Amino acid sequence: MIWKDEGLVLSTRRYGENSLIVNLLTNKHGRHSGMVRAGSSTRNRGLYQPGNHLRVEWKGRLIEHLGTFIGELVKSNAAVLFNDPLPLIALSSATAILDVVLPERAPVPEQFVELTQLIEFLGKTGWEIRYLRWEMKLLQHLGFGLDLTECAATGSKQDLIYVSPKSGRSVSAAAGKKYRKKLLDLPAFFISQDEHKVESACLSKGFTLTGYFLARHALNDVNQKLPAARIRLAEFFEKNRV
Repeated sequence: MIWKDEGLVLSTRRYGENSLIVNLLTNKHGRHSGMVRAGSSTRNRGLYQPGNHLRVEWKGRLIEHLGTFIGELVKSNAAVLFNDPLPLIALSSATAILDVVLPERAPVPEQFVELTQLIEFLGKTGWEIRYLRWEMKLLQHLGFGLDLTECAATGSKQDLIYVSPKSGRSVSAAAGKKYRKKLLDLPAFFISQDEHKVESACLSKGFTLTGYFLARHALNDVNQKLPAARIRLAEFFEKNRV
């Protein structure tokens, strides 16, 4: 069995003396793993970094086998962001989340496109908002989308500033005043298309919101916490709230 595709590296782990098991998000074959012989050698060390865009050939005796990858670099996204620590952490966060939440070998071409577009935007003005919107769309793809169109209590479309942690629906300022301590903050950029630079405090609220629903729904079944890179990213904006 042989196929060729494009893929973005999600994760790697050592296998034997110098081989790797590589997980890719491929364009046509979904999240797919394979062994790379000599993957941790000096020659290949920089090739299989999370976020890198590759052309790959997969071979296996049977389709259900682990099989092997042979990869060719299209773009070293990790190297491009090497001197930009926060976007690099965001890249690690996105790949680590997808490595856990996507089913294995189920074609998800839209997720390949979404991740490719996110990576292209990392480091540009407003990348933080784009990243958080990517997480929000991922929740929707996984079946846990939030309803931010109207107030869950009154049906009003005005002054939506909270989200119910139970229903995932927005709540207006008036309706949520009494339950303020039990509600999550809803940053305005989730219900508008404005991508201007926002304050760290607002971004911190965004990371808290999407992180809550990712941990509760997307990661709950596999008994895992948010990836370490995702936690570091949120902690940065929490510590630098202005």
